[in-house]
Amino acid sequence: MISNVQAELVNLLRYAPKDNRIHAFIKELESVSSADIIQNADLLAGVWELRWSSSSQPWLRQAPWLENLQALDPELGRGMNLLRLKGLLSGAAAITVQADLNIVDIKRVDVRFRRGGWVGPQLPGWGRLKLLKAVKQSFPAWLDITFLDEQLRICRGNAGTVFALIRRDDLCLDQLLKVLA
Repeated sequence: MISNVQAELVNLLRYAPKDNRIHAFIKELESVSSADIIQNADLLAGVWELRWSSSSQPWLRQAPWLENLQALDPELGRGMNLLRLKGLLSGAAAITVQADLNIVDIKRVDVRFRRGGWVGPQLPGWGRLKLLKAVKQSFPAWLDITFLDEQLRICRGNAGTVFALIRRDDLCLDQLLKVLA
C-alpha cells in the first residue's frame, strides 16, 4: 500500500503540485512511515526540490518558474536552501541561506542558519558575485523527517509547516554547496 501512495504522491508533486489530494497523501504516508534518519542518513544527503508546502509564505510555495532547492550533506553537517529561476537563467542569480545541520535523533535535524543573501553570476576574472551576510538566528530551528526514501522526503518544521520534496538526481550536491564557498 505504501508504495502506491508514495508513487501517486511523487507523480502529483512532479506534474500537479497544486493538486488538492497532496496533503491527504502526505498524512497517509506519515501515518505508516517509520523514518529513521540515523540509519538512513545517506538517503537524506543530496539535492531536494521543494514541490509542496503548507506555508503561505511565497518563498515556500511551488512556482513553475522557480526552483526551490535544498542541498543536504548530513555527513559534513552542512546544508543550503537555494531559490533560483528555472532553465537557462538558473546560474544568473539566486537567493541562498547556508546552515549547519545536526542529526539529533531518528527523526529530528537541528538547523542553525549561518549566512545568506544574494549570489550572482560567475564573471571571468571576478569570480561569482555575492552579497552575503551572517544570519542571527534568535530561535531554535529544526526539521522532523516524517517520510524518507530514494525519491521523496516529507518533513515538518519547528513552525509547524509541512514540506514535501523530491530528489533531484540531475543536480550535484557538491557543485551547489560550492555556490557559497
